Amino acid sequence: MLKKLLISLGLLAVIVAGGLFFGYKKLTDLAKHPITHQPEQLFILEKGTSSQKLAILLEEQGIITHDDVKLLPYLMRLYPELGKFKAGAYSLTGLNTVKDLLQHLSSGKEVQLNVQLIEGRTFKIWREQLSQANYLAQTLKDKSEKEIAELLGSPYEKLEGWIAPDTYSYTPNSTDLALLKRAYEKQKNILEQAWQNRAENLPLANPYEMLILASIVEKETGITSERPQVASVFINRLRIKMRLQTDPTVIYGMGDRYDGNIRRKDLNEVTPYNTYQIDGLPPTPIAMPSKASIEAVAHPDNTPYFYFVADGTGGHKFSRTLSEHNQAVREWIQIERKRKNEQK
Repeated sequence: MLKKLLISLGLLAVIVAGGLFFGYKKLTDLAKHPITHQPEQLFILEKGTSSQKLAILLEEQGIITHDDVKLLPYLMRLYPELGKFKAGAYSLTGLNTVKDLLQHLSSGKEVQLNVQLIEGRTFKIWREQLSQANYLAQTLKDKSEKEIAELLGSPYEKLEGWIAPDTYSYTPNSTDLALLKRAYEKQKNILEQAWQNRAENLPLANPYEMLILASIVEKETGITSERPQVASVFINRLRIKMRLQTDPTVIYGMGDRYDGNIRRKDLNEVTPYNTYQIDGLPPTPIAMPSKASIEAVAHPDNTPYFYFVADGTGGHKFSRTLSEHNQAVREWIQIERKRKNEQK
C-alpha cells in the first residue's frame, strides 16, 4: 500500500510539475507574442486601471488577441515588474512584443506631441491650427479672442503679437489654454527683456509699440540678418513723423477681403491699419513676431535709410532718398519682367 501511495504521489507531482511547466511556458510565450498597432497609434491608460481592465482595453484597440486577455494578468503576477504600469498616454512606435509594451507602460515615459507655431502668422491662423492638433483638449472653442485674452491675463483685447512663435510639446489631453499660457508668458518675457535692454532714444512710447513694430518687421523680411536694417527704416521714419507706408499693414486691415493683390483703391482706403493713410503705428500688431524681430526693433542698425524694396534675390535694397528708391523700384520691375519671361 505504501508503495502504491508513493507511486501515486510521484505521478501527482509529475502532473503538477507538468502543469506548472506548461503554464510557465504559456506565460513566457505570451511575453514574446507580437502586438499589433498602427503607425503613430497612441494608447491612453487611465489612473486606477486594473490588470484585467488593461488587458480588455488592449484587446478592444486590437493591440493583443482575445486569447492573450485571460493570460495577461497572470504574466504580470509572474513578472511583478511588468505590472507596475502608470497612467498616461503612450506611443506604441517601436514596440514589438507584449513584454515591450508592458515595460513601456511601466516606464511612465509618456509621449510628447508637438505643434509648431510659425512666426509671421496671425492669431486667427494659429487658433485654427490648435483646434486641429491631435489629442489636445479643446476648451476655447466657444470663447472670443477677448475672453481668451482675459483667461491668459492679458490687458489687451486682441492677442495678435502676444504669442511666441516656437515648437511646443504637450502631452495628450492637456488643454489648448495651457499651451497658450506657456506661449503667452514666453512672449511677454521676451518683450519685457527687450524693452529693458533697448537702445536709447527709440521713438517708441512703450513695450506694446515695440511689439507692433516688430510684427511689421516680421512681415517685411524673413532674413534674420536683414531685420535690424528693416527696423532702422521704420525707426527713421517714426523719428521724422513720416508715414510707414508698409503693405503688410494694409493687407491686415483688409482682412478676409485680401485676395493676394493690393490695388490703388486699397492703398487709398482709410482703415486703422493702412499706414499709407494714418500717421505712426497701427493700433495693434499685425502678426506674431519672432524674438529676432523684437530684438531688431530694440536694437536697430544705425542707418540713413528711409526706403527699401525687394532686390529679386529674397532680400531688399535700401535707399536714402526717394529718387534712389524709385531707381531701385525700376530695377526690381526689370528683374521681375525678366523672371516672368524666362518662365514662359
